[in-house]
Amino acid sequence: MALAKNNPDLPIKDRLVSAAPVEDDSSFELKLRPQRLVEFIGQAKVKENLDVAIQAAKSRGEALDHVLLYGPPGLGKTTLANIIANELAVAFQQTSGPTLQIKGDLTAILTNLRDRQVLFIDEVHRLQPALEEILYSALEDYKLDIMIGQGPSARTHTMDVKPFTFIGATTRAGLLSAPLRSRFGLLLRLEFYTKEDLRIILERSAEILGVKIDRAGATEIAGRSRGTPRIANRLLRRVRDYAQVRAAGDIDLATAQAALSMLEVDQHGFDEIDRKLLLTIIEKYQGGPVGVTTLAASLAEEPDAIEEIYEPFLMQIGFLNRTPRGRVATQLAYEHFGITPNRRQSSLF
Repeated sequence: MALAKNNPDLPIKDRLVSAAPVEDDSSFELKLRPQRLVEFIGQAKVKENLDVAIQAAKSRGEALDHVLLYGPPGLGKTTLANIIANELAVAFQQTSGPTLQIKGDLTAILTNLRDRQVLFIDEVHRLQPALEEILYSALEDYKLDIMIGQGPSARTHTMDVKPFTFIGATTRAGLLSAPLRSRFGLLLRLEFYTKEDLRIILERSAEILGVKIDRAGATEIAGRSRGTPRIANRLLRRVRDYAQVRAAGDIDLATAQAALSMLEVDQHGFDEIDRKLLLTIIEKYQGGPVGVTTLAASLAEEPDAIEEIYEPFLMQIGFLNRTPRGRVATQLAYEHFGITPNRRQSSLF
Protein backbone atom coordinates (compact mmCIF):
# COMPACT_ATOMS: atom_id res chain seq x y z
CA MET A 1 0.00 0.00 0.00
CA ALA A 2 1.37 3.41 -0.94
CA LEU A 3 1.83 5.74 1.98
CA ALA A 4 0.10 9.09 2.16
CA LYS A 5 3.45 10.85 2.31
CA ASN A 6 4.38 9.53 -1.10
CA ASN A 7 0.94 10.06 -2.54
CA PRO A 8 -0.81 13.17 -1.19
CA ASP A 9 -3.84 12.48 -3.37
CA LEU A 10 -4.40 9.05 -1.81
CA PRO A 11 -8.14 8.54 -1.25
CA ILE A 12 -9.17 8.61 2.40
CA LYS A 13 -10.66 5.13 2.21
CA ASP A 14 -7.23 3.73 1.22
CA ARG A 15 -5.36 5.27 4.16
CA LEU A 16 -3.92 2.73 6.55
CA VAL A 17 -5.41 4.54 9.55
CA SER A 18 -8.73 5.42 7.96
CA ALA A 19 -11.74 3.91 9.71
CA ALA A 20 -13.56 3.65 6.38
CA PRO A 21 -13.74 0.08 5.04
CA VAL A 22 -11.25 -0.96 2.37
CA GLU A 23 -11.97 -3.70 -0.18
CA ASP A 24 -9.47 -6.19 1.22
CA ASP A 25 -10.84 -5.66 4.76
CA SER A 26 -14.07 -7.55 4.16
CA SER A 27 -12.85 -11.16 4.06
CA PHE A 28 -10.33 -10.47 6.82
CA GLU A 29 -12.94 -8.86 9.11
CA LEU A 30 -15.38 -11.69 8.48
CA LYS A 31 -12.88 -14.15 9.90
CA LEU A 32 -12.37 -12.07 13.04
CA ARG A 33 -15.95 -10.93 13.63
CA PRO A 34 -17.46 -12.09 16.97
CA GLN A 35 -20.73 -13.97 16.64
CA ARG A 36 -22.21 -13.52 20.11
CA LEU A 37 -22.68 -10.60 22.46
CA VAL A 38 -20.46 -12.19 25.09
CA GLU A 39 -17.59 -12.28 22.54
CA PHE A 40 -17.95 -8.60 21.66
CA ILE A 41 -15.27 -6.55 23.43
CA GLY A 42 -15.98 -3.01 24.67
CA GLN A 43 -19.11 -0.83 24.36
CA ALA A 44 -20.34 -2.01 27.78
CA LYS A 45 -23.39 0.25 27.94
CA VAL A 46 -24.52 -0.64 24.41
CA LYS A 47 -24.12 -4.36 25.14
CA GLU A 48 -26.06 -4.11 28.39
CA ASN A 49 -28.98 -2.31 26.72
CA LEU A 50 -29.02 -4.80 23.86
CA ASP A 51 -28.83 -7.81 26.17
CA VAL A 52 -31.85 -6.68 28.17
CA ALA A 53 -33.87 -5.83 25.05
CA ILE A 54 -33.00 -9.12 23.32
CA GLN A 55 -33.84 -11.24 26.35
CA ALA A 56 -37.15 -9.41 26.81
CA ALA A 57 -38.11 -9.83 23.15
CA LYS A 58 -37.26 -13.54 23.23
CA SER A 59 -39.26 -14.12 26.39
CA ARG A 60 -42.30 -12.47 24.80
CA GLY A 61 -41.80 -14.25 21.49
CA GLU A 62 -41.87 -10.91 19.67
CA ALA A 63 -39.64 -9.08 17.23
CA LEU A 64 -37.03 -6.85 18.85
CA ASP A 65 -37.70 -3.11 18.75
CA HIS A 66 -36.09 -1.32 15.83
CA VAL A 67 -32.49 -0.32 16.56
CA LEU A 68 -30.42 2.66 15.44
CA LEU A 69 -26.64 2.20 15.79
CA TYR A 70 -24.68 5.39 15.29
CA GLY A 71 -21.16 6.65 15.80
CA PRO A 72 -17.84 6.99 13.92
CA PRO A 73 -16.97 4.35 11.30
CA GLY A 74 -15.12 1.15 12.17
CA LEU A 75 -16.52 0.69 15.69
CA GLY A 76 -18.60 -2.45 15.02
CA LYS A 77 -22.07 -1.40 13.90
CA THR A 78 -22.32 -4.11 11.24
CA THR A 79 -20.86 -6.68 13.64
CA LEU A 80 -23.46 -5.80 16.27
CA ALA A 81 -26.27 -6.11 13.71
CA ASN A 82 -25.10 -9.63 12.90
CA ILE A 83 -24.82 -10.46 16.60
CA ILE A 84 -28.38 -9.28 17.24
CA ALA A 85 -29.68 -11.67 14.56
CA ASN A 86 -27.59 -14.51 16.01
CA GLU A 87 -28.81 -13.86 19.54
CA LEU A 88 -32.42 -13.80 18.33
CA ALA A 89 -31.79 -16.92 16.19
CA VAL A 90 -33.46 -15.28 13.17
CA ALA A 91 -32.58 -14.62 9.54
CA PHE A 92 -30.38 -11.65 8.67
CA GLN A 93 -30.45 -9.49 5.54
CA GLN A 94 -28.10 -6.61 4.83
CA THR A 95 -28.20 -3.74 2.36
CA SER A 96 -27.24 -0.05 2.34
CA GLY A 97 -28.98 3.27 1.80
CA PRO A 98 -27.14 4.19 -1.43
CA THR A 99 -27.83 0.73 -2.92
CA LEU A 100 -31.61 1.13 -2.73
CA GLN A 101 -32.58 3.34 -5.66
CA ILE A 102 -36.20 2.56 -6.55
CA LYS A 103 -39.32 1.77 -4.56
CA GLY A 104 -39.52 -1.70 -6.05
CA ASP A 105 -36.18 -2.66 -4.47
CA LEU A 106 -37.33 -1.88 -0.95
CA THR A 107 -40.84 -3.25 -1.54
CA ALA A 108 -39.39 -6.58 -2.67
CA ILE A 109 -37.20 -6.81 0.42
CA LEU A 110 -40.04 -5.98 2.82
CA THR A 111 -42.55 -8.38 1.30
CA ASN A 112 -40.06 -11.26 1.47
CA LEU A 113 -39.07 -10.82 5.10
CA ARG A 114 -39.48 -13.84 7.37
CA ASP A 115 -41.10 -13.68 10.78
CA ARG A 116 -38.99 -11.62 13.26
CA GLN A 117 -36.16 -11.36 10.72
CA VAL A 118 -33.47 -8.68 11.07
CA LEU A 119 -33.21 -6.19 8.21
CA PHE A 120 -30.00 -4.17 8.39
CA ILE A 121 -29.52 -1.00 6.34
CA ASP A 122 -26.09 0.59 6.55
CA GLU A 123 -25.69 4.32 5.82
CA VAL A 124 -29.39 4.70 6.55
CA HIS A 125 -29.03 8.50 6.46
CA ARG A 126 -28.53 8.22 2.68
CA LEU A 127 -31.86 6.52 2.09
CA GLN A 128 -33.97 8.45 -0.43
CA PRO A 129 -36.98 10.34 1.02
CA ALA A 130 -39.43 8.43 -1.20
CA LEU A 131 -38.11 5.13 0.17
CA GLU A 132 -38.25 6.41 3.74
CA GLU A 133 -41.98 7.00 3.32
CA ILE A 134 -42.47 3.35 2.37
CA LEU A 135 -40.66 2.34 5.55
CA TYR A 136 -42.82 4.37 7.94
CA SER A 137 -45.92 2.19 7.93
CA ALA A 138 -43.82 -0.99 7.70
CA LEU A 139 -41.87 -0.04 10.81
CA GLU A 140 -44.86 1.17 12.80
CA ASP A 141 -47.73 -1.13 11.83
CA TYR A 142 -46.02 -3.88 9.79
CA LYS A 143 -48.04 -2.81 6.77
CA LEU A 144 -46.96 -1.79 3.31
CA ASP A 145 -48.92 0.68 1.20
CA ILE A 146 -48.48 0.03 -2.53
CA MET A 147 -49.80 2.43 -5.16
CA ILE A 148 -51.39 0.60 -8.11
CA GLY A 149 -52.00 2.47 -11.35
CA GLN A 150 -51.59 6.16 -12.12
CA GLY A 151 -53.69 9.28 -12.30
CA PRO A 152 -57.39 9.34 -11.27
CA SER A 153 -57.67 5.56 -11.42
CA ALA A 154 -54.74 4.98 -9.06
CA ARG A 155 -55.54 3.18 -5.83
CA THR A 156 -53.65 2.14 -2.74
CA HIS A 157 -53.30 -1.50 -1.79
CA THR A 158 -52.22 -2.37 1.74
CA MET A 159 -50.20 -5.52 2.36
CA ASP A 160 -49.25 -7.04 5.67
CA VAL A 161 -45.56 -7.41 6.42
CA LYS A 162 -44.34 -10.02 8.88
CA PRO A 163 -43.09 -8.54 12.17
CA PHE A 164 -39.38 -7.79 11.79
CA THR A 165 -36.53 -5.88 13.40
CA PHE A 166 -35.09 -2.99 11.45
CA ILE A 167 -31.51 -2.03 12.30
CA GLY A 168 -30.16 1.18 10.83
CA ALA A 169 -26.51 2.21 11.05
CA THR A 170 -25.14 5.68 10.42
CA THR A 171 -22.08 7.79 11.05
CA ARG A 172 -24.24 10.94 10.87
CA ALA A 173 -27.32 10.56 13.03
CA GLY A 174 -28.06 14.27 12.68
CA LEU A 175 -28.94 13.76 9.01
CA LEU A 176 -31.77 11.34 9.80
CA SER A 177 -35.24 12.76 9.30
CA ALA A 178 -37.31 13.20 12.46
CA PRO A 179 -40.09 10.79 11.32
CA LEU A 180 -37.58 7.99 10.66
CA ARG A 181 -35.62 8.61 13.84
CA SER A 182 -38.79 8.51 15.93
CA ARG A 183 -39.55 4.95 14.78
CA PHE A 184 -36.46 3.46 16.41
CA GLY A 185 -37.10 1.99 19.85
CA LEU A 186 -33.39 1.69 20.71
CA LEU A 187 -30.93 4.46 19.86
CA LEU A 188 -27.41 3.31 20.70
CA ARG A 189 -24.25 5.36 20.24
CA LEU A 190 -20.93 3.54 19.82
CA GLU A 191 -17.93 5.29 21.36
CA PHE A 192 -14.21 5.05 20.61
CA TYR A 193 -12.57 2.09 22.36
CA THR A 194 -10.08 2.27 25.21
CA LYS A 195 -6.52 1.09 24.68
CA GLU A 196 -7.18 -1.85 27.01
CA ASP A 197 -10.23 -2.97 25.01
CA LEU A 198 -8.24 -2.74 21.78
CA ARG A 199 -5.42 -4.77 23.31
CA ILE A 200 -7.86 -7.58 24.13
CA ILE A 201 -9.32 -7.38 20.61
CA LEU A 202 -5.85 -7.59 19.09
CA GLU A 203 -4.87 -10.59 21.21
CA ARG A 204 -8.10 -12.34 20.18
CA SER A 205 -7.48 -11.53 16.50
CA ALA A 206 -3.86 -12.70 16.69
CA GLU A 207 -4.99 -15.99 18.21
CA ILE A 208 -7.50 -16.54 15.38
CA LEU A 209 -4.80 -15.71 12.80
CA GLY A 210 -2.27 -17.99 14.46
CA VAL A 211 0.14 -15.14 15.22
CA LYS A 212 2.04 -15.01 18.51
CA ILE A 213 1.84 -11.56 20.10
CA ASP A 214 2.88 -10.52 23.60
CA ARG A 215 1.06 -8.04 25.81
CA ALA A 216 3.52 -5.20 25.15
CA GLY A 217 3.29 -5.65 21.38
CA ALA A 218 -0.51 -5.68 21.46
CA THR A 219 -0.57 -2.60 23.70
CA GLU A 220 1.73 -0.72 21.31
CA ILE A 221 -0.50 -1.42 18.31
CA ALA A 222 -3.61 -0.61 20.35
CA GLY A 223 -2.20 2.79 21.31
CA ARG A 224 -1.83 3.74 17.64
CA SER A 225 -5.22 2.43 16.49
CA ARG A 226 -7.23 5.64 17.01
CA GLY A 227 -9.70 3.92 19.30
CA THR A 228 -11.04 1.87 16.37
CA PRO A 229 -11.04 -1.96 16.07
CA ARG A 230 -11.02 -1.87 12.26
CA ILE A 231 -7.78 0.13 12.30
CA ALA A 232 -6.31 -2.08 15.03
CA ASN A 233 -6.90 -5.24 13.01
CA ARG A 234 -5.58 -3.60 9.84
CA LEU A 235 -2.39 -2.55 11.61
CA LEU A 236 -2.08 -6.06 13.02
CA ARG A 237 -1.99 -7.45 9.49
CA ARG A 238 0.80 -5.09 8.46
CA VAL A 239 2.81 -5.73 11.64
CA ARG A 240 2.34 -9.47 11.12
CA ASP A 241 3.83 -9.14 7.63
CA TYR A 242 6.78 -7.18 9.01
CA ALA A 243 7.34 -9.75 11.76
CA GLN A 244 7.42 -12.60 9.28
CA VAL A 245 9.91 -10.86 6.98
CA ARG A 246 12.12 -8.85 9.32
CA ALA A 247 11.74 -10.64 12.66
CA ALA A 248 11.23 -14.19 13.92
CA GLY A 249 7.51 -14.16 13.10
CA ASP A 250 6.38 -13.20 16.61
CA ILE A 251 5.17 -9.71 17.53
CA ASP A 252 6.81 -8.12 20.56
CA LEU A 253 7.22 -4.47 21.54
CA ALA A 254 10.36 -3.86 19.45
CA THR A 255 8.86 -5.51 16.36
CA ALA A 256 5.60 -3.54 16.69
CA GLN A 257 7.47 -0.25 17.10
CA ALA A 258 9.74 -0.92 14.13
CA ALA A 259 6.84 -1.94 11.87
CA LEU A 260 4.67 1.03 12.79
CA SER A 261 7.61 3.39 12.37
CA MET A 262 8.12 2.02 8.85
CA LEU A 263 4.41 2.54 8.16
CA GLU A 264 4.73 6.14 9.44
CA VAL A 265 1.99 5.73 12.03
CA ASP A 266 3.08 7.68 15.11
CA GLN A 267 2.33 7.22 18.81
CA HIS A 268 -1.06 8.92 18.50
CA GLY A 269 -2.08 6.96 15.42
CA PHE A 270 -1.49 9.95 13.12
CA ASP A 271 -0.39 9.46 9.55
CA GLU A 272 0.93 12.09 7.13
CA ILE A 273 -2.55 13.41 6.31
CA ASP A 274 -3.44 14.00 9.98
CA ARG A 275 -0.19 15.85 10.50
CA LYS A 276 -0.83 17.91 7.38
CA LEU A 277 -4.29 18.90 8.60
CA LEU A 278 -3.08 20.06 12.00
CA LEU A 279 -0.06 21.87 10.59
CA THR A 280 -2.26 23.62 8.02
CA ILE A 281 -4.42 25.02 10.83
CA ILE A 282 -1.38 25.99 12.92
CA GLU A 283 0.90 27.43 10.24
CA LYS A 284 -1.41 28.66 7.49
CA TYR A 285 -4.32 29.86 9.63
CA GLN A 286 -2.41 30.82 12.82
CA GLY A 287 -4.06 28.03 14.79
CA GLY A 288 -7.59 28.91 13.72
CA PRO A 289 -10.44 29.37 13.85
CA VAL A 290 -10.85 28.23 10.25
CA GLY A 291 -14.05 27.07 8.56
CA VAL A 292 -14.32 23.47 7.46
CA THR A 293 -14.96 24.48 3.83
CA THR A 294 -11.80 26.61 3.76
CA LEU A 295 -9.82 23.85 5.44
CA ALA A 296 -11.13 21.27 2.98
CA ALA A 297 -10.11 23.46 0.03
CA SER A 298 -6.59 23.87 1.47
CA LEU A 299 -6.23 20.10 1.86
CA ALA A 300 -7.97 19.19 -1.41
CA GLU A 301 -10.44 17.07 0.56
CA GLU A 302 -14.22 17.01 0.89
CA PRO A 303 -15.76 18.83 3.90
CA ASP A 304 -17.77 15.69 4.73
CA ALA A 305 -14.57 13.66 4.88
CA ILE A 306 -13.02 16.07 7.35
CA GLU A 307 -16.14 16.01 9.54
CA GLU A 308 -16.64 12.23 9.42
CA ILE A 309 -13.11 10.82 9.19
CA TYR A 310 -10.59 13.30 10.65
CA GLU A 311 -12.36 15.38 13.26
CA PRO A 312 -14.01 12.83 15.58
CA PHE A 313 -10.71 11.25 16.58
CA LEU A 314 -8.70 14.49 16.71
CA MET A 315 -11.38 16.04 18.91
CA GLN A 316 -11.63 12.92 21.07
CA ILE A 317 -7.95 13.03 22.02
CA GLY A 318 -7.93 16.82 22.45
CA PHE A 319 -5.89 17.99 19.45
CA LEU A 320 -8.71 19.89 17.74
CA ASN A 321 -11.64 21.99 18.91
CA ARG A 322 -14.77 22.79 16.92
CA THR A 323 -16.08 26.29 17.66
CA PRO A 324 -18.93 28.36 16.14
CA ARG A 325 -16.29 30.27 14.14
CA GLY A 326 -14.40 27.21 12.90
CA ARG A 327 -11.72 24.66 13.80
CA VAL A 328 -8.98 25.51 16.31
CA ALA A 329 -5.77 23.61 17.05
CA THR A 330 -5.27 23.02 20.79
CA GLN A 331 -2.25 23.34 23.06
CA LEU A 332 -1.67 19.58 22.70
CA ALA A 333 -1.34 19.96 18.93
CA TYR A 334 1.33 22.66 19.32
CA GLU A 335 3.22 20.55 21.84
CA HIS A 336 3.07 17.52 19.54
CA PHE A 337 4.89 19.42 16.79
CA GLY A 338 7.19 21.33 19.14
CA ILE A 339 5.71 24.68 18.10
CA THR A 340 5.36 27.57 20.55
CA PRO A 341 2.05 29.42 20.09
CA ASN A 342 2.15 33.22 19.95
CA ARG A 343 0.10 35.39 22.28
CA ARG A 344 -2.96 35.49 20.05
CA GLN A 345 -2.92 31.72 19.56
CA SER A 346 -2.48 31.11 23.30
CA SER A 347 -5.60 33.16 23.99
CA LEU A 348 -7.64 30.63 21.99
CA PHE A 349 -6.91 27.78 24.42
